[in-house]
Amino acid sequence: MTPEEQKLMDESFTHVDLESKDLVAERIEQLKALFPEIAVEGDGSIDFEKLRLILGDEVDEGQERYAFTWPGKTDAIRQAQTPSTATLRPDEAASVDWDTTENLYIEGDNLEVLKLLQRGYHGKVKMIYIDPPYNTGHDFVYKDSFQDSIENYKDQAGLSGQSNADTSGRYHSDWLSMMYPRLRLARELLSEDGIIAISIDDNELNSLRFICDEILGSPNFIDTIIWKKRYGGGPKEKYLVTLQDYVLIYAKDISMIQDITVPLTEESIQRYYTKQDSNFDKRDQL
Repeated sequence: MTPEEQKLMDESFTHVDLESKDLVAERIEQLKALFPEIAVEGDGSIDFEKLRLILGDEVDEGQERYAFTWPGKTDAIRQAQTPSTATLRPDEAASVDWDTTENLYIEGDNLEVLKLLQRGYHGKVKMIYIDPPYNTGHDFVYKDSFQDSIENYKDQAGLSGQSNADTSGRYHSDWLSMMYPRLRLARELLSEDGIIAISIDDNELNSLRFICDEILGSPNFIDTIIWKKRYGGGPKEKYLVTLQDYVLIYAKDISMIQDITVPLTEESIQRYYTKQDSNFDKRDQL
C-alpha cells in the first residue's frame, strides 16, 4: 500500500462509526419491544420495578440461590458490556494473497477484537474454537483494565514472562475474570446453529464448565472430548500420570444442531470395524 493510499484509508475512518456494537443497548431495545410499558418516559431507561411486576412469580427475590461467583466477576461482566473504540487497520505488507484470500488474521487484544467483530459478524459464525491459557501456574493470564483496555494491552503485550502463579490469592479468580467476558462476546458471534469448542486441562476444567453453563446454558452442553496427549510418565509427575486434556463443546441452541458425524475412511473401517452386520451402512459413524 502506497503512502497516498494509506492516507486516504486513514481519512476514510473519520466517516464511519468506529465504535463497536453496543450489545447492552440492543438488549434494552429488545426488552422495550417485548414490554413497551417498562420504558421510562423522557430518558428511555428501563423501569425495573414495573418489569418485576410483569414477570410476576418468575422473579426470584430470595437471598440464597445456586450461583458460581468469584472476586471480580462484576467487573468481568462490565468488560463484556463496554463498547470498544479501537480500530482494525489492514496491514497489506504483512499479508499473503491480499487480493484473493478469504482468511482474516487479527493481532491485538482479543477482548477488543471480539467487540469489534460484533458489528460485522454478530450471530453469523458457525463454529468457534478457543485454546486459552490452561492456568498451570506458568501461563500468562492477561489482566484486563476496565478503565483503559487499549493502553493496558500495550503495557502487557510484551510481558511474555509474566505468569499467573498458583501461589497467588486470586489464582483462579484472575483466570475466570479473563475468560468470562471473552466467552460472553464469543457467544454473541455464534449463529443459532453454531457451536463453540474450548480446549482445557485439569487445572480449570471444572471452572470452565461452570462459566460455560452460565453463559451458554447447561442444556446446550454437547459433550466433553477427552484426547490422549502423550504416552507414559515423566520426571515432573508427582502422583498419577496425566495423559489427557479436554475439549468442551457447547451449542448456541442445541435444538438447532444436527447429528455431528465424521465419515469414516476406508482405512479406518478396515482397522476398527472388523465385524460388520447387515445394518452397518445405516448407522451414523461418529
